[in-house]
Amino acid sequence: MSLPITLTVNGVPQRIVLDDPRVTLLDLLRERLDLTGTKKGCDRGQCGACTILVDGRRVNSCLALAISHDGAEITTIEGLARDGELHPVQAAFIAHDAFQCGFCTPGQIMSAVGLIAEGQAGTDPERVREGMSGNLCRCAAYRGITEAVIEAQETMGQAGRQEAA
Repeated sequence: MSLPITLTVNGVPQRIVLDDPRVTLLDLLRERLDLTGTKKGCDRGQCGACTILVDGRRVNSCLALAISHDGAEITTIEGLARDGELHPVQAAFIAHDAFQCGFCTPGQIMSAVGLIAEGQAGTDPERVREGMSGNLCRCAAYRGITEAVIEAQETMGQAGRQEAA
């Protein structure tokens, strides 16, 4: 059975034929589109390593069937940087040493981008930690992650205010 779907992945339209309706977005991204930045951690939606944005919202791609997202706009870690410039969240993660082994980092960054876009980050570290609680870090780099999210939100907010002026 051939199931055609269309996705826009990191701004690029993709027409994909699925042979199995059970293919997840995670497996589609990694195995068919060679976008391996999205990590397969627990494969149960518990660790957040596979977090991507689907139509601007955070999604655990290991739990999302590709067929259910026909027509969606997908953003992965590979699609964040623009014109050679790191996304403010990526830059903040580097500035705050918000990673150690790096395995969870793509999911952490994608979750942070979504959290900020949702207007849920705030400047209270407890609020940020709660908002990021679906993303686990085995190395326990949570302090740096929290600081990076707060800094990125402030940077992005200042950029938005400057553009409005």
